[in-house]
Amino acid sequence: MPPKFAVDDNSAWRIVNDAGAGMLVIATEDGLESVFVPVIVSEDRATMWSHLAKANPWWRSARDGLDVLALFLAASAYVSPSHYPSRLENPGVVPTWNYEAAQVRGRLTLHEANEWKLNQVRDLTSHFEQGRTPQWRVDDLDEKYRNGQLHAIVGIEISVVSIEGKAKLSQNRPDVDRRSVREHFLEGTLQEKNVAQRMKDSD
Repeated sequence: MPPKFAVDDNSAWRIVNDAGAGMLVIATEDGLESVFVPVIVSEDRATMWSHLAKANPWWRSARDGLDVLALFLAASAYVSPSHYPSRLENPGVVPTWNYEAAQVRGRLTLHEANEWKLNQVRDLTSHFEQGRTPQWRVDDLDEKYRNGQLHAIVGIEISVVSIEGKAKLSQNRPDVDRRSVREHFLEGTLQEKNVAQRMKDSD
């Protein structure tokens, strides 16, 4: 990890929160298996929770205590050397990629009890409904329908072992190049605008 791109744990958890969802990867007898799911994190950051459909075969390859790697990407964009004014004096530049990413290592526990899953989906939807008007609530569902939906999912709990984050935002380039990349991104795609804002926030 180049020191210029390293972030502290607080910033790494911000990346997880900003991403909202991530890829959970496990090693099975048949090789690596992954699933993309939304997650919420406990206040002490010791635990992450999620769920997935029982129809998804990922959970059948998992077991309690299995190591899991959770990957989160909050921003991502290609950087062209043409954005570097310094290339006119120093043509030795190549394309690269700017991004903010985090990886969490942990140990897995699966939950099938409806009460646990109900609390999880309540917390999950409350988290992602924050700031919305009106807010959608799990408890507004018809109870019979809700119980049917709960029966169709499996709960996921991850006991966090470690987290590592990385923010590669042109910090290794001269200021003139970094400003130029940010200005080009501000006029670009939604992904590029997202990276541009994060470059501004990191200044």
